Amino acid sequence: VQLQASGGGLVQVGGSLRLSCTASGFASDYNSVAWFRQAPGKEREGVSCIRSFSNGATYADSVKGRFTFSRDNAKNTMYLQINSLKPEDTAVYYCAARFNRLLPYMCLDPSSYTFWGQGTQVTVSS
Repeated sequence: VQLQASGGGLVQVGGSLRLSCTASGFASDYNSVAWFRQAPGKEREGVSCIRSFSNGATYADSVKGRFTFSRDNAKNTMYLQINSLKPEDTAVYYCAARFNRLLPYMCLDPSSYTFWGQGTQVTVSS
């Protein structure tokens, strides 16, 4: 199983980016997927997740209303649309996945995930 994240970059405050993560080696319908981020000197933080067999995404409070997580199962690709970027959004963003179901409280916990992408840097300049 491999995950490949892309789409990061340098943007100004208020700008937008769309991150992509392409998965190979497993069928998207049967796994739980998530985006995490890690800023320098900080712990990895759960941003958004979609549990297997669930239609909706869960978001961290810090990104609600600005981030949208979606996935295209036919392409084995998931996306994180990031709008209204703030300096505090600067971090390396990682996609992650695991087989089978997750309990809701586990969804944004990085220890719940088995497979990780390599990360893509998002830098927001003020």
